[in-house]
Amino acid sequence: MSEAKLRMRVPWRALSMVGSLLAIWIAFSITTDGTFLTPRNLTLLARQMSVTSILAIGMVLVIVAGQIDLSVGAFAGLLGAASAMIYVNLGWPLPAAFILPLLLGAALGFVQGALVARLRIPPFIVTLGGMLIFQGAMLGTTGGVSVSPARPYLFVGQAYVPHTLGWAGAGVLCLFLLYKGTRASGPARLPWLGLAALAVGFTALMNAYEGIPFPVLLVLVLAAVFTVLAKHTAFGRHLYAIGGNREAAFYSGININRHLIAVFTLMGVMAGIAGVVLTARVGSATSDAGRMMELDAIAAAVIGGTSLLGGQGTIGGALLGALVMASLDNGMSLMNTESFWQPIIKGIILVLAVGIDMATRKDRGH
Repeated sequence: MSEAKLRMRVPWRALSMVGSLLAIWIAFSITTDGTFLTPRNLTLLARQMSVTSILAIGMVLVIVAGQIDLSVGAFAGLLGAASAMIYVNLGWPLPAAFILPLLLGAALGFVQGALVARLRIPPFIVTLGGMLIFQGAMLGTTGGVSVSPARPYLFVGQAYVPHTLGWAGAGVLCLFLLYKGTRASGPARLPWLGLAALAVGFTALMNAYEGIPFPVLLVLVLAAVFTVLAKHTAFGRHLYAIGGNREAAFYSGININRHLIAVFTLMGVMAGIAGVVLTARVGSATSDAGRMMELDAIAAAVIGGTSLLGGQGTIGGALLGALVMASLDNGMSLMNTESFWQPIIKGIILVLAVGIDMATRKDRGH
């Protein structure tokens, strides 16, 4: 492999994101007298970012396909409220309270995808209308009254994985990553070895408090599944092709309408999962649940390297973006910073991220 090709494969965007995250953590550690980097705070930080991460994972595929979904925050809030009401008001069993919102999310996501793909209504308009509809439906469904599920429901949002089970899972993951590393050659081994070390360090950090939060474990599983879907299946590759050059994708025989409907359906399922986790983590379903979370999900994806022009983005980058945003919220809260600074700083970072993406694409001639 030539030196030029090796340089091209260096993930500079990801490395710069990691560097920025470390700088943020060091700054907050200094300004909070070390409180920010305690195992307790980092565990709570990881749990805090779980809902945004779930939405961002789905949003990556939507944006990669050249689309946008502004409804996911209100969508998650509505499905979380529906889940709580199924369990509390209707008295249905817990599995039904978890599964039915996912099916409802898939159905409504399918409808939004069909409007975009079949009727050619711009996704901005479809999902903006969906956001307003879901907000109104949530207010009408709950009547403005909070619904608080019993403790068994709260497991998915508040429970911790036992230490022994966490170490067992980390061990299995490390063996897999080391196996992949041994099959790689030269510099290609380093990412696998780094991921193995990260798995051990992450587990040790979480176990230094109460253990790995269950919603964080759920995020990691979903991230792994969607990474395989995006990078190692024909469906994922076709989404990148559609977002990169829609006309070329059409002439290569890709069924664009089917893929767009499918990606909005998947986003609906992810909104259902996020809604259930949000309700369980907070402990109740409220009429304003999920408000503005669509912007957090989009920002996390874009800050993590997903291009709003389509055809470019990774699940891992979106998780890094979500971690950056959650770190800013958490750190500024620990510093007792006035609340108005948080959206200002996140807005500045979002604009910078998009500006960097546009500049780099222009340099590459896109």
